[in-house]
Amino acid sequence: MIALLRNDEDARRDAAAAWVVRLESGDLPELEAAGFDAWLCASPENPLAFDDALSVSRAYAADRGRVTAALSRRRAPAPDYTRRAVGGMGAMAAAAALAVVLGPQLVAPTAVAYETSKGERRTVELADGSSIVLNGGTRLTVRLDGDSRDVALTQGQALFDVAHDASRPFTVAAGDRTVRVLGTRFDVRRLDGQVAVSVARGAVEVRPTAGSEGKAYRLRPGQNFARAEGAAEAQVGAVETAEVGAWTSGRLVYRGAPLRQVVADLNQQFATPIRLADPSLAEAPISGVLVLDDQRSVIRRLALLVPVSALPSEAGIVLRRDPASGSR
Repeated sequence: MIALLRNDEDARRDAAAAWVVRLESGDLPELEAAGFDAWLCASPENPLAFDDALSVSRAYAADRGRVTAALSRRRAPAPDYTRRAVGGMGAMAAAAALAVVLGPQLVAPTAVAYETSKGERRTVELADGSSIVLNGGTRLTVRLDGDSRDVALTQGQALFDVAHDASRPFTVAAGDRTVRVLGTRFDVRRLDGQVAVSVARGAVEVRPTAGSEGKAYRLRPGQNFARAEGAAEAQVGAVETAEVGAWTSGRLVYRGAPLRQVVADLNQQFATPIRLADPSLAEAPISGVLVLDDQRSVIRRLALLVPVSALPSEAGIVLRRDPASGSR
């Protein structure tokens, strides 16, 4: 029984190592991408094995020169515990393990925080050649080092244009989901208890963060991932690639989006808050384009898309169901 379990673990590590090599070589063909999704979902142990294999690959890439030199000076073979720990990763994994044994601890990189006020948009150019456009009311931190590029989106929305770097995958943590990518253009939105990811170019993987449950999703161009934080299920739908990041040019594009999402987006743009007087309006679907100029004009256009009227109050602007709309 112990031998069988060990064989299963070795096979899982071998498979994880193989998937890391394929992913870091560039975007997978559609058929292989489906196979990767199926493998991740086949066992709760598979994503953990993939994370371990990816960590080993990153560690080796970050310190390749020093590890190679150390190995050339070492006459004895690698200790057996190293071979067992990294399983099927072979020489690459052994080198990474030796880097931990032989080399000093690397200094942790400093995270840089970026924040925009309501209605502000800001473009950040990163040292790796990637760029991030922050929408209004957005907070995020960026951490770049020799083996990883990590962003934590606390609140708001951002459009990412990621420079390809096979040795340093780019990740965006948004709540209990992490977006992992090697090089692509995509949008991540975290507002009103919802996380959404839309892909314009390349491919991304959306998966649970460590300690969270759920399945992994691989998104191709023209696909959108949407999920309420804490929910068991997510929705994957279609999106026009030309509309991904349309807000960067001052336009909000909606196709059957619920009114609550529109209100959350507008509250990131204007200082005067908007709220719904009738909770039943929250799921009213909206399709159309809202140009972001002044708040009064935006709300007037909104009333053409959904049967609401706007009333000023001490707390801001209240949207009520318009009784004159009839069946509209």
